[in-house]
Amino acid sequence: MELKGIVPRTWRRLKRILLILFIAQFVYIFILKWINPPITITQIGSWISLWGTDKKLQKTWVDYDQISQHAKLAVIASEDQLFTDHNGFDFKSIEKAMKHNQKSKKIKGASTISQQVAKNVFLWQGRSWFRKGLEVYFTFMIEKIWGKQRILEVYLNVAEMGEGIFGVEAASQNYFHKNAASLNREEAAMIAACLPNPIRYTIVPPARITVYRQRKILIQMRNLAPDPDITELVTGK
Repeated sequence: MELKGIVPRTWRRLKRILLILFIAQFVYIFILKWINPPITITQIGSWISLWGTDKKLQKTWVDYDQISQHAKLAVIASEDQLFTDHNGFDFKSIEKAMKHNQKSKKIKGASTISQQVAKNVFLWQGRSWFRKGLEVYFTFMIEKIWGKQRILEVYLNVAEMGEGIFGVEAASQNYFHKNAASLNREEAAMIAACLPNPIRYTIVPPARITVYRQRKILIQMRNLAPDPDITELVTGK
């Protein structure tokens, strides 16, 4: 009789805990529309990995209007050229990546800026299906609650742009000794060029692959600049 009573009580407690966790994460998502995330799991992991070295975690938050328009355009050109058109997922790119990964040992990603923000702010790095499922959920939620400008602002502040260097302000100060608002086209494209692999695609000294990607990004920036939706997002008007 006692065992029969334990199971229902345990299930009720579990449901209560799950409900509390669901409400808590929803409130956290909602709050982050206006309040900047204090730290991310990725940043904590980087801080731990740098422990005992001569490097330290670098991150400085800057508001959207304190970031160069070139930097905003550069990351869109580099990471997600359909950012203003999709609802968080680029299904054509996902399909292409899946076909590529079936034939090649070199894994190709197709994450949008929104997906990268969901992963960087709420989750951990990895490729498990469980984490990917959570990423889909958080991507959907921030698209609905935050909007494109807030997503891009958060991305530019939490993306890793060098070993232990997070956000465009820290990258700008570290590489070019200026604030993020003062970045020119070439500097912004160089920072964006490191995003796929900020440890390997070094900026100082510039790796060959980083310079190659910078040139491609500059071309794409010129191609995307006339787009009215991107112009409105980048200028914030």
